[in-house]
Amino acid sequence: MSDPTDDPITNASPWHALRQFTDARIALGAAGISQQTGAQLDFQLAHARARDAVHLPLDTNALTSALQAAWPAAGHALLLHSAAENRHVYLQRPDLGRRLDAPSRAMLEGLDGGPRPCDLGIVIADGLSSYAIAQNAAPFLAALYARLATEAWTLAPLTIVQQGRVAVGDEVGELLGAKIVVVLIGERPGLSAPDSMGIYMTWAPRVGLTDERRNCISNVRPAGLGYAQAAAKLHYLLGQAQARQLTGVALKDETTDEDVLPRGGAPKFLL
Repeated sequence: MSDPTDDPITNASPWHALRQFTDARIALGAAGISQQTGAQLDFQLAHARARDAVHLPLDTNALTSALQAAWPAAGHALLLHSAAENRHVYLQRPDLGRRLDAPSRAMLEGLDGGPRPCDLGIVIADGLSSYAIAQNAAPFLAALYARLATEAWTLAPLTIVQQGRVAVGDEVGELLGAKIVVVLIGERPGLSAPDSMGIYMTWAPRVGLTDERRNCISNVRPAGLGYAQAAAKLHYLLGQAQARQLTGVALKDETTDEDVLPRGGAPKFLL
């Protein structure tokens, strides 16, 4: 691709060199008083990808197969559904996405032997980007499992919640008897990141908790926070949560770049 600063027709931005450091739409230049055609088409494509990420149904069969390979303790993941019966309702009624529907509650309550107290429950929810979950959940869990496998964690069955919001993990964790629940969820798509996955961790999950009780790791994807780095951060927070019996605003992420970046790595943003 030619450098737009060499094009005599367009008005190039003097900031064009900064584009190598970010996916944000900076230094687009102009064609007369208008946006350049290429930049406008790129925007329309990104907008279409973001809309698709919101509306694309989660392929639960493919996800379940990927999870079985990534999380050896998974067995058969439990497929649950929120109280939002479809995507249309989910987008209009966030409150329904925060609770399980009746059959899902009954499934968890009817597990063989009932809920068994455990250290950790993992909940995977499609959220606002099923694409993010399809792309990132399994490889991230493989990186996390490698860290947990050498420690004495008792694990609940993996659960997949369709049409789920972050807080649905509180109900799932409570029904499973988990001390800590971790929710992997597709984040609201941006115009440069339709595939971003968020991770939310809550100590002593129960229905009715609010966001200050959670810790969040955001933008988990190959072009954002990598799987190994995100797993290192979550592993640290899990250990601290278990030792201190809390999460949220009272628990800070005190990891450093040296703790989470691979050898020779460097942050992908400007300071």
